[in-house]
Amino acid sequence: MAESKEKLGTNKHAKKIQSILVTQPQPVNDNSPYLTIAKKYGIKVDFREFIQVEPVPYKEFRKDKINILEHTAIIFTSRNAVDHFFRICAEAKIEMPAEMKYFCISEQTAYYLQKYIVLRKRKLFTGEKTAADLFDIIKKHKNEKFLYPCSNIRKNDIPDFMHNNNLNFAEAVIYKTVASDLSDLAEVKYDCIAFFSPSGISSLFINFPDFKQNNTRIAAFGPTTAQAVRDAGLELDIEAPMPNAPSMTGAIEMYIQKHHPQKK
Repeated sequence: MAESKEKLGTNKHAKKIQSILVTQPQPVNDNSPYLTIAKKYGIKVDFREFIQVEPVPYKEFRKDKINILEHTAIIFTSRNAVDHFFRICAEAKIEMPAEMKYFCISEQTAYYLQKYIVLRKRKLFTGEKTAADLFDIIKKHKNEKFLYPCSNIRKNDIPDFMHNNNLNFAEAVIYKTVASDLSDLAEVKYDCIAFFSPSGISSLFINFPDFKQNNTRIAAFGPTTAQAVRDAGLELDIEAPMPNAPSMTGAIEMYIQKHHPQKK
């Protein structure tokens, strides 16, 4: 288990951040704001996924005895959910009926859905960004039979809402979020590690059970990730989103400017 706050280095914040480990995939282009920070402050930035997605085999999916075509509406909250749902459909030789309705958490997810179906306004309903944005829309379609394709690790907001409002609802676990094998990393000695989900924190201790925070600054995106950091006995140094720092890179840069302002 990580060291308690009392055992952490007392001069942790006095030590400049010279290296950052971002627990996400390597950017596909040079426009990443992390690379901008790296260049601006002379910081080494590495990328390494701490979690990965594995498909639930169709044979395993069948054990849950979920009949997809018994439902009249599908709720999608991510591209992974879209991909694995239609993978299951393909393996089951199921073709989506034209009258099926789709409720997507964001326009990005809805746009991605076009990879598999021809979208029509009459059957597509889109939130702005979060599941809560969809709730008012779903309430207007309370007679639908909803199916929620998801991971084995998911937030409770959608299931809780559906059950609390007595809506016809079923979950379908179609992929799993598991810890990546980080054995190629000899150690995780960075001045800052940025996490984006509770699963990332779990992966850290699965791969490095003797991890000690020492002078490493821990950054977390989202309240559930921040809580997972604290629950793991780590000290949270950088938190996003915040009103003055809506992004992880913005929060990290604010920390750098506060503790190590550049000389003019």
